[in-house]
Amino acid sequence: MTTTTTVPTATAADRVRQWTVAVGAVIAMLGAAWGSGAFGGTPIQDAAGGALAADATLLAPDSPAFAIWSAIYAALVVFAVVQLLPSRATDARMRAVSWWILASMVLNAVWIGVVQAGWLWLSVLVIAVLVAVLGVVARRLAATEAANPLDLAATEITVGLYLGWAAVATVANIAAAGRDAIGADAGEGTVWAILALAAVAVLASVIAVRLRWRPALAMSVGVAMAWGLGWIAAGRAEGEPHNIAVMWAAGVAAAIAFAAPFAAFDFRRDHRMESVDLTDTDADA
Repeated sequence: MTTTTTVPTATAADRVRQWTVAVGAVIAMLGAAWGSGAFGGTPIQDAAGGALAADATLLAPDSPAFAIWSAIYAALVVFAVVQLLPSRATDARMRAVSWWILASMVLNAVWIGVVQAGWLWLSVLVIAVLVAVLGVVARRLAATEAANPLDLAATEITVGLYLGWAAVATVANIAAAGRDAIGADAGEGTVWAILALAAVAVLASVIAVRLRWRPALAMSVGVAMAWGLGWIAAGRAEGEPHNIAVMWAAGVAAAIAFAAPFAAFDFRRDHRMESVDLTDTDADA
């Protein structure tokens, strides 16, 4: 008896989604690039009176940290192209996350505009919503399988890097807004900075455990968080404001963020059982 597999038919809504996400991604990223100073605008580190500069607070990453945006934007372009392929029109994963990823790109452009306007506390709200949206995307990715390695890279690695960096950037953003509100010196608040870094380390561990069934996603988040935290440590070690205690706290948090996804994967029940089976097989041989 021969069985036939029914191939889903792309709907008009699928085509609208694909093209809206593709065009929207281009517009959002061009807006973000302009707002960041790529086309002659004011660079983010100089906007809002320099509140988000590398030397503005104890939780500000050093300048090289922001190079990660090149990787994130490149990954978002890959996603926009892959989701536009005709074969992806009916893909369950693309249907589940495409609109949300577009929303995250729009929110990133809005965040840049708000910072350029000098509205720091509003920028905290925008970046918090951005992280929440990316959290929804991560949860949806965790619930669906990628059809192939290209789709996995275009979704999980892209979203992982984006979410991991945005999580660290949120903490830096809150510190900048707080310092601006109370008029504190850049080097004040050591205890609060260490507590914030401890919270980020806990968050990284929770994310690693929650996403342990999607190791590419979890590890991408961990790498991006470790990158941001590592550059906070570098800034406090070599730059201003200099603070050894915060340097160590950020360094430890970076190590935890990097290691947690690998540990969560290694201690997954099915992975442990596979290790036991291999050990038993070797012993029998």
